[in-house]
Amino acid sequence: MPNTASAKKRARQNEKRRRHNQARKSAIRTQEKKVRALVAQKKLDEARLAAQKLASLVDKAAKTNLIHANAAARKKSRIARLINKAAAQSS
Repeated sequence: MPNTASAKKRARQNEKRRRHNQARKSAIRTQEKKVRALVAQKKLDEARLAAQKLASLVDKAAKTNLIHANAAARKKSRIARLINKAAAQSS
């Protein structure tokens, strides 16, 4: 347990940041699931819009080092490939 006032404050800050980061990571995972579900339902126009929102969330997370920049790029690339593959199959 923290004893000094500064250590107590640091513990509060860390907890607040942890909750904030956890919520942002959760939002990314939720949005990715939405995109994958829309692709599975063959709703490609909606999936593209959802993918744009996912890309925005991922880029913001990478900008603040919540996730690694390469992980962000990989996630966006995989979703784009998924949508493009579904579009090619439906054509």
